[in-house]
Order: sequence, then C-alpha cells, then structure tokens
Amino acid sequence: MFGYRVPAPDEAMLISGGRRGLGGAPFRVVTGHGKFVLPVFRKVRFLTLSMCESEVVETCVTRQGIALHVRAVIAFKVGNDTESIINAGQRFLSDQDQMSVLTGRIFAGHLRAIIGSMTVEEIVTERQKLAAEVLDTSKTEMAKIGLIVDLLQIQSIDDGDTGYIDAMSAPHKAAIRRQAQIAQAQANQAAAQAEQEAARKQAEYARQTAVVKAEYSAEVDRAQAQAAQAGPLAQAHARQEVLDAQTELAQRQARLRQQELVAEIVKPAEAEAERVRVLAAAEAQRMKVQAEAAASYDRVALDRMLIDQLPLIVKEAAGGLSGANVNVLNGADGLGEIAAGLVAQGLTILDSVRQNLNGHGDRNSGGARPEEGDGRLALRGPSAPRPDTGETEPREGRADGERPDPRTR
Repeated sequence: MFGYRVPAPDEAMLISGGRRGLGGAPFRVVTGHGKFVLPVFRKVRFLTLSMCESEVVETCVTRQGIALHVRAVIAFKVGNDTESIINAGQRFLSDQDQMSVLTGRIFAGHLRAIIGSMTVEEIVTERQKLAAEVLDTSKTEMAKIGLIVDLLQIQSIDDGDTGYIDAMSAPHKAAIRRQAQIAQAQANQAAAQAEQEAARKQAEYARQTAVVKAEYSAEVDRAQAQAAQAGPLAQAHARQEVLDAQTELAQRQARLRQQELVAEIVKPAEAEAERVRVLAAAEAQRMKVQAEAAASYDRVALDRMLIDQLPLIVKEAAGGLSGANVNVLNGADGLGEIAAGLVAQGLTILDSVRQNLNGHGDRNSGGARPEEGDGRLALRGPSAPRPDTGETEPREGRADGERPDPRTR
C-alpha cells in the first residue's frame, strides 16, 4: 500500500515530522510492526539493531611499567528499548559506521586504565577478570550513546621484546618440560616393560611350544616302541597264560589225587579206627555192667543169707536166757522190753556182719562172693553161758537204766 512502511526485524523505523516522539524526541520509533506514513509530510529513516563488531589494538602500560600490546574484540549493538534507540539514532543515524569507531575508542581508553592498575601476572592469568572490569567501567558511557556490549574478548597480550612474559612462563615451561620428560620417561619405561613382557611371553610361549613338541615326540616314540613290542609281549603273555593254565591244571590234578588218596586210604583207616574204638568202648561198658550186676547179686545174696540167719540169731539169744535167773519187773511190759532188746541186738549184729563182709568183698579181687553155707556164724546172744563156769550171765534189759532190786529175787 502506498505510504505504509514496515521495518525489518533487526531495524528500528524512525518517523520524523508531525508529532514528536517519546520524551520530546524529534521522531517516533516503530519496531516489530508497520506504520502508515504520509508522503511528503513524514520522513522515514531506519536504524540497524543488528550486532556490530569493533576491534581494539592498544599498547598499555601495566602497574609494573611494562608495556603490553593488547588486542581485543568487542561485540555490541543498539539497545532494544526506545530510549536506547533514540540515543543511538540522534548520534549515529546519519553515519552508523561511526558506532564501531567510537566504541573502539571508548574501550581502548578503559582498557588502558584497567591494565594500568594490574600486574602482568594478573593480566595474563586473569583475562576474564580484565574483560569484566572493562565492561563494568564502560557500561555507563555505552548506555548514554544507546549501545550495549554483549561480549569483550581479549585475543592476545604481548610484551614485545621485553621477554617478561617469557621469563614469567619459564618456570612453568620448565615444569612442563620436566613433566613432559617424566611422562616421556614413564612412557619409555612402560614401553620397555611392555616389550620385556612381550618378550617374556614370547619366550614362555616358545618354551611351552618346545615342551609340547617334546612331549608329543616322546609320546610318539612310546607309541612306536609299544607297537614294536606289542607282538613279543603278546606272545609272552600267551605263553604265560598257557603256563598259568598248565600250573592250575596240575594243581587241580594234585588236589584231586589227594582227595582220592583220602577217600581210598585215610577215610577207611579212620572208619576202622572208629569201629575199633566203638567196639572197645562197648566191651568196656559191657564188662562194667556185668561187674555192677555181679556186685549187686552178691549184696542181694548176702542180705538174703543174713535175713535167713536172723531168726536163728534171735533164737540162740533167747535160748541163752532160758536158764538164766531173771527177775522181770513191770509184768508184760518188762518182757516186751527184753524181747525188743534181743531183736535190736540181732539187727546190730546183722549190720556189723554185713559191713565186714562188704569190706572183705571190696578187698577181694574180682568181687568174688562166698559160697552159701560156708561159714556158720557163732553168735553170742544176750545171755550166753560163760565159757569157764557154764553159768548164764544176765544182761541188763531194763528200760531207763534201772538197776535190779535184791528184794525181787
């Protein structure tokens, strides 16, 4: 449309004529949108808002009196606010290239002032601090002319032929060279160790290879030797097995012959000996039984003989009392006591005779028994006549040991 103007994104449109701008400025500022401008009555000019660059090359003297050649680059632009655009438009609208020249001169002056208050060591080691101080001191002046600084970069610092910076850096260079030498020595040592380790590993590998080869060769030799000896060893083993079989067969035949001899000679002899022993034992047992039977017969015969003689013994004893002068007290009781005493004496005599006969029989060899009726026993009764006078000697047969009373004669 005729008369409608639009500024670029990095430009500010300044419209002069007509109403005044903000703060009594001779123009109005339009950014970011278009504006209808009456031709002939209004005049439009454009101020760049893009980044500008200024280079500063200045010789500065430090606090130590050492001259330094400093090279710096400044990046700046017109501020985006209306006030900054107005200040910059009033100063640089007709010749906008002067912004770089003026900015360089401003920063050169501040750079000389700041470097004059610092030492070479501070300047070299603290470049960022130098740049920050220059920016801080120039901010007010730059704001007055509508400019803002985005970046100040110290590119180089050189003392020319003085050699102060080189002398200052000599210890560091020496330390760096020393560190480099140490690092190089360590690297060389590590390389030597690596080479030695590699050589050792190669030697170890060669040794292991040689050992393996020797073991393989020895194993091959053993296999060949075993293969060469396999035939003779097999024959020897076969002969040994034949000998072992023959030996075992001979041993079996010997054991069989031994068993045959035992069955043919030893067993019959043992059986015959056992038969003889059994017969002898049976004969001895038979003789023992016969002897015991004979002895038992002798005792039975003797007892029968004595029993047969017992009435005769009692009779003889009673006959001895027939002519005796005996006074009997207590009547029938006294006669019973006398008879009982006679029988008791007879039994005692019978026991004595039996014991004597048994004693004689034990002393006789072969246990010979006496013939029946060989010996008549002369037994003395309870009241036998004395051999010298022929009188009868009475025996006491009273009970309780009573003596005869003379008044009963």
